[in-house]
Parts: sequence; C-alpha cells; structure tokens
Amino acid sequence: MAKLRLCDSHCHLDFTEFAADRQEVVARALAAGVEAIIVPGVARQAAADVWLQQCQGVTIYRGVGLHPYFIAQHQLADLAWVEQQLQQHPAWVIGEVGLDKTCANYPKQQQLFLGQLELAAQYQRPLLIHHRQSQADLLKLIKPLASQLPAQPGILHAFSGSLQQAEQWLALGFKLGVGGVISYPRAQKTRATVAALPLDSLVLETDAPSMPLQGFQGQRNEPAQIARVLTELQGLRTESVAELAAATWDNSMAIVANLG
Repeated sequence: MAKLRLCDSHCHLDFTEFAADRQEVVARALAAGVEAIIVPGVARQAAADVWLQQCQGVTIYRGVGLHPYFIAQHQLADLAWVEQQLQQHPAWVIGEVGLDKTCANYPKQQQLFLGQLELAAQYQRPLLIHHRQSQADLLKLIKPLASQLPAQPGILHAFSGSLQQAEQWLALGFKLGVGGVISYPRAQKTRATVAALPLDSLVLETDAPSMPLQGFQGQRNEPAQIARVLTELQGLRTESVAELAAATWDNSMAIVANLG
C-alpha cells in the first residue's frame, strides 16, 4: 500500500504547549504520515522563529492574523502590521481570523475581520477563518468582496453546521476544515453534513494543541492525530482511507502550494 501523505491544515505548532517536546511531536507526526502543516498566526508578536528549527522534515506553511480570542490586545493599528508581514512573506496566508460571539467586543472583531478580509483581496492570499455562532455575520462581510478574493479563498476552520450552511461556503469557493469534532456522536448534524459534502471541499485539521478527539479529552492534541481524524472521516463516507488522504492532501495544497 502506498504511503499516505497527510496535511494538517490547522495546527498551532508554535504555541508554548509544544515548547518542551516539539521535535518529538514532529517526529510522531512524520511517523503518522504528516508531510505538511499549516500554522496560523493569532496575534501581533515579535515572532521568534526558534520553533521552526524544531520542525525538520515537515513542510510548514504559515499564516499571520489577529484572532478574535485575543481581541483585548489587538488594536486597529495592528492591521498595518499584518500588511507588513504579508509584504515581507509572499507565501503566508491570512489567519487565523474571524468572528466569535463568545468573545468580547464583537464590533471591534468585525472591524478587524473586515480589515483582514480587504488585505486578502489586495494581496491575493487565502484566509483561515474562525467561526463561533457567527457564520451568517461572516458571510455577510465576505460576500461583497468575494469576487476580489483569490480563486482559492481559503478554509473555514473547524467547520460545524448543516449542509445548507456548508453549501454557502462552497458557493464562495472555500474548503471546510474537518477535525476532531466528527469523532463525537453528539455532533450529529456536522457528521451528517461531512458525510454528504463533495470530496473536493474537505481538508483535515487537528487545531492542536486544542480540540482533542473523543477518548483523548483533557489531553494535549497534536498533529499526529490527523491520522485518527482521517479514520473518523472514512467511517462517515464511502471513499477509502487512501482516496480520502489523497483528496484532502490535494485540497490543502490547492490553498497554499502556489503562493509566493
């Protein structure tokens, strides 16, 4: 059987939760078939890239963004910093960005998201979009600019919802991130939706160190778990593991491989 090539399309490998054993985490990911990881940015920082030196053997694609979780520390002036990073790094995506109704200062979140959306159009970069109770609001902001976004506009990270919701994103060209949530039987609606979606719309993700799969609650998640996400996905669909691995790899690479 041919070796599976897997991409973790959303993993915070730069977070301090991995500081003590990042090389071992990467080694386990490689052993599980992970060849590429998309690492989003979440806040303005004087990015010390020491962590990258601990990721030998795996291809890292990077993002820059202002995540709604950290809204208290973001300033509107930080949009200029995001733009500077995009100018300096032609292969970086924009993200993790989005809207989250469980976080404070929703109007400021909307301002920052719109600013980053406009940068995505200006610099032709895909978006990694965070959503919580906010899909309708996100779509309302995106649709007027949709024709200006790149042909591969990005990924709706950690998709959950109905087929009707999913189809609105697919109509705009977005891929949908499938992660550990599908391992939970209570996520019945999302599981049914993921089972019915076209294969060319799906990418795999862990959201490590967060979002552990069922049976691993309370433990740090890590990119090697993408193989378990793949197995869970195969349990919901008709394609083989090999077919799903190949398609989700191609779908992920369509987002990032032609940048820069």
